[in-house]
Amino acid sequence: MATDKKTVENGLLSKGFKLSSKDHRYFVYHARDGKKSPCMTKTSHSPKEKSLDRARIGQMAKQCRLNTAEFMDLIECPMDRDAYEHLLVKKGIV
Repeated sequence: MATDKKTVENGLLSKGFKLSSKDHRYFVYHARDGKKSPCMTKTSHSPKEKSLDRARIGQMAKQCRLNTAEFMDLIECPMDRDAYEHLLVKKGIV
């Protein structure tokens, strides 16, 4: 199961992650109060990478402190920003 890289990136940006481009495209979650959280993930700048495989999605989910199913809900919009932040607060991350 591969997922379109742009879909993942756009999903992260719409849920409170901010983009920082260096050697990769880093996405760091900022809580509603503006504080930077430890939740961050990255994708490659490479135009060759158009989709992300199941293993990469799993890595990104862990970096965002979610399981794979929760991460896909975050990306595909059943989980909104408030629900994501509630999970992070419940887990003691933010």
